[in-house]
Amino acid sequence: MGGGSKPLGDSVFAGHAAAGVAAITASAVAVHPLDTVKTLLQLSATGSQQKMGLSQVVDRLMSASGPAGLYSGIGWSVLGKLPGLGARFGTYELLTAFYKDGKEDNYVSYSEAMLAGIAAGAVESVLCTPFELLKLRSQVGSVKPMKATGPANITKETFPLLSKLLPGYVPDIRVWNSSVSLLSNLSPKHPDMMGALKQHPWMLTGSGKPPLPSDVQVPSRVIALEGWGALWRGLRPGMTRDCVFGGMFFSTWQFIHTAMLTWSAVNMNPQPSKLEEAGPVSPFASSLAAGFSGVVAAAASHTFDTAKSRSECTVIPKYIAMERRLLKWKVPGNWIERKTGISPADRNVLFRGIGQRMARSGFASFVLVGSYYFVIDQFL
Repeated sequence: MGGGSKPLGDSVFAGHAAAGVAAITASAVAVHPLDTVKTLLQLSATGSQQKMGLSQVVDRLMSASGPAGLYSGIGWSVLGKLPGLGARFGTYELLTAFYKDGKEDNYVSYSEAMLAGIAAGAVESVLCTPFELLKLRSQVGSVKPMKATGPANITKETFPLLSKLLPGYVPDIRVWNSSVSLLSNLSPKHPDMMGALKQHPWMLTGSGKPPLPSDVQVPSRVIALEGWGALWRGLRPGMTRDCVFGGMFFSTWQFIHTAMLTWSAVNMNPQPSKLEEAGPVSPFASSLAAGFSGVVAAAASHTFDTAKSRSECTVIPKYIAMERRLLKWKVPGNWIERKTGISPADRNVLFRGIGQRMARSGFASFVLVGSYYFVIDQFL
């Protein structure tokens, strides 16, 4: 009997894992257009400039990429949510099992659910951040028309350093020649002025600025220009966001779940001695509870989501980052902003896209729980 029970247990575990993958994929695909619009709203304004409205953002997206632009970065989103949500719910279940150990009623208090949710959110943030950065930059690229570029081999042969520091960029020869003519009146000490200018890639681009995030969205380009650490850019605001989201989500869900069991117990005769004896909550009711919890958690954590999105949209070449470390560059802002990764310049735009994120989170949580129960009921 022992040998026969192991395959059964393995099949049940595999079934639940498959149901989880299907549910996560379904929820990610269902709400990705809302996520794209939310991200573009968060990035469409600065504190002092005029903000783009929802209709303007959608019109620009449609004119640049069409309806397919709404699903830009969907692959990175799914890849990030599979380990992220698995870690969130897995960590929560492990911690709540620890809290329940030794209790007679198998009950988790709201504070315990919040603490477990905070820890689960921290684990989720570490796993998801690289995928979210690549997803965000793909979404930003959906509103930018494709530009014509010259052959890549010309850049590599003529400007070897430029091809390493600014992958995919073709230098503006006119601006470069103009810079040479301006410096030609000086008495250069360098024997090869033309060769020396080639070592300054920002001048060669003609803008004096790093590339746009939409031009640095492929993993190889991100690593080549910004280094491996760039994959975890925005980790501080992201971890704060996910900790707040996890704590609010699970504590609200626990509150609603307890309220539904209490309501069921009131109408039972005789009264159950334990709350769990009131019977399991229906899948639809549990899905509604998860959806409402997602709305509440999204509203509570949205400011940190905006800070994370705007941080990941900033391209910081690894040489500039190294210079900042050597010069011990002090991050601006007050203590809370420095610890949570919020830029002082973004104070007036932190609530941009909050409606879209609340709708996205609520619907995604509803679809996630509902589709999981549906797959379990149909195949297990």
